[in-house]
Amino acid sequence: MIEVTFTTDVLPRQDRWASWYDTGTKSHLPTLIHTDHQDDFRGSIRLLDLGSVQISTLTYSPLHVTRTSKLIRRSDPGIYYFVFPRLGQIGIAQAGRETVLTSKTLVYYDTSRPFTAWATAGDGTVAGCLILQVPRKLFPVRAEALGPLLAAPVASRDGLGALLAGHLDQLVANAAGYTPADAARLAAITIDLSAALCAHELESKDTLPPETHRRAIQAQVHAFIRVHLGDPDLSPDTIAAAHQISTRYLYKLFQDQGLTVADWIRRSRLERCRRDLADPALRSRPVLAIATQWGFTDGANFSRVFRSAYGMPPGEYRSHHHGEAVRERTRTVQATTRTS
Repeated sequence: MIEVTFTTDVLPRQDRWASWYDTGTKSHLPTLIHTDHQDDFRGSIRLLDLGSVQISTLTYSPLHVTRTSKLIRRSDPGIYYFVFPRLGQIGIAQAGRETVLTSKTLVYYDTSRPFTAWATAGDGTVAGCLILQVPRKLFPVRAEALGPLLAAPVASRDGLGALLAGHLDQLVANAAGYTPADAARLAAITIDLSAALCAHELESKDTLPPETHRRAIQAQVHAFIRVHLGDPDLSPDTIAAAHQISTRYLYKLFQDQGLTVADWIRRSRLERCRRDLADPALRSRPVLAIATQWGFTDGANFSRVFRSAYGMPPGEYRSHHHGEAVRERTRTVQATTRTS
């Protein structure tokens, strides 16, 4: 996994536009970019490279982008783009269709076909977006089936659009903790989710290979469980009903992961409790209140399963963790004092 960051803030004003243009076209794809803000351009790029897919967050002064047939003949990496607006207003036109994105929509387009895009800053000084780049050769939905989705608005506040958006935000937020093996797995999940979204928009799950559809359902189920961990009535039956699948099929999905549904829920709840117990800002919050927040209804049972998972009761874990944190701060202060 490779993470690259760039910002014009550290450059002399006269170098900002040229540097941003060069970095942006090299990290994404060759395009013609025009802006009326060359003299005071502001922009940043953060690129997360997971190997087979890339996720980038960009900010930039208002601009206009064109990818021509000539540029495509010169360089055609065969990439699908999924764009999520973050700041200002962004528009895209391709294949005779034009969309202006809102905070509730995303858009898909194909870099092997000519397009134009533009961005305005709205009430601020810059626009911004998140872009997912997926190679066409790895995408499990046939290219000819995707035509109706080109430059068409897709909902990103609910359903699979929201699931994909949340997944990408989490990937970017937690990038520092990934290993190369994590990157490969996360890339595969990302491709499956974006393909499932396209299949849903095309109203035909048959466009997905069975394995991709299965992994997409797994990701939806995991996301649903994470959102509802605090509900003590969360159960295999309620999860299956929410996803319009049988409880038997739900069990099979988790069998493939080597866990039961109950095991996955319990492990997720315990991890949330462990995180909160280690948080200094929550030190005054009673242990039982934390357990209840994450769906445990019996204090004795919570203490027992927490000790089994982490080797000590929750109260002791909290004391031990905060004691270690204090000792580490003390060592840091002492080391700083000695060196000064």
